Amino acid sequence: MTPIPYTAGLHRLAGDTFAYLQPPGTWGFSNCGLVADGDRALLVDTQFDLSRTRALIDTIAADLPGIRIGTVVTTHANGDHCWGNQLFPDAEIIGSAATADGMAHEVPPEALGALSGPGAPPGALGDYLRRSFGCFDFSGIALTPPTRTFTGRLDVRVGDRTVELVEVGPAHTDGDVVAHVPDAAVVFTGDILFVGDHPIMWTGPVDNWLKACAWIEATGARHVVPGHGPVTDPAGVREFRGYLEHVAEQAERRYAAGMPYWQAATDMPLPEACRGWGHRERLVITVAALYRQFGAGEAPIMEVLTHTAAAEASAG
Repeated sequence: MTPIPYTAGLHRLAGDTFAYLQPPGTWGFSNCGLVADGDRALLVDTQFDLSRTRALIDTIAADLPGIRIGTVVTTHANGDHCWGNQLFPDAEIIGSAATADGMAHEVPPEALGALSGPGAPPGALGDYLRRSFGCFDFSGIALTPPTRTFTGRLDVRVGDRTVELVEVGPAHTDGDVVAHVPDAAVVFTGDILFVGDHPIMWTGPVDNWLKACAWIEATGARHVVPGHGPVTDPAGVREFRGYLEHVAEQAERRYAAGMPYWQAATDMPLPEACRGWGHRERLVITVAALYRQFGAGEAPIMEVLTHTAAAEASAG
């Protein structure tokens, strides 16, 4: 199988099934998917801001003239996957019920703009937020939640094709959904899969995330499109699952030893296969969520982000 190049834009995976890739895949640079039949199409996720979503729309129009996007699937509530939804006013927007609820409780666009702009917090945290999010324009965004929600599983028709939507959260977030396209042997994972960078577990539990990875592997998909990073295959999903197992085991040891979550995140060794992954500091967020799963109290989000920024600064 010829690898899919990790370059910006629309890439044909199989038949009329495409990945819209956004290198470098770091904070906010998310991937989308497109499933078409004739002039009908389903889009998996939108972009972080309106200008990037307009670029997505323009690319699809240029590469696939005449395509009409009648359905938008929102895989989860993080803004980099849904803050462009408003630019599809005529489409049915589908997401899990938990995602619809989560969108109402996310940090709103204007607040994230303030945190990553000139009014960012002082010190390492402000610097980190500006580097991570300062290139995005969060003005003019109107939160546009799903118009149709489901729990468990929902099959959606695109012309004569079927897209299977499977709720696998809570894992990365409360309401994670993956989209399986059986006739193309493609899975769009949302942020259940990151490739090349450390993932973030906002919610957990990790066991649900591991089950989600096993389910993706079991589909036998030839192409697996992560929320961030290059297209991979079931072997890449297995490697990612091994990483999650390793991090969970190492975090549990350190929790039992009484080590603070931020120290556990910077202390733990990593498997050889993922030592070159970017954003190791995100382990602070993931380990904080694991500690909560192990019985620790809820760590305030700004505290977690402050320790995350400090970990990035010390590693640099």
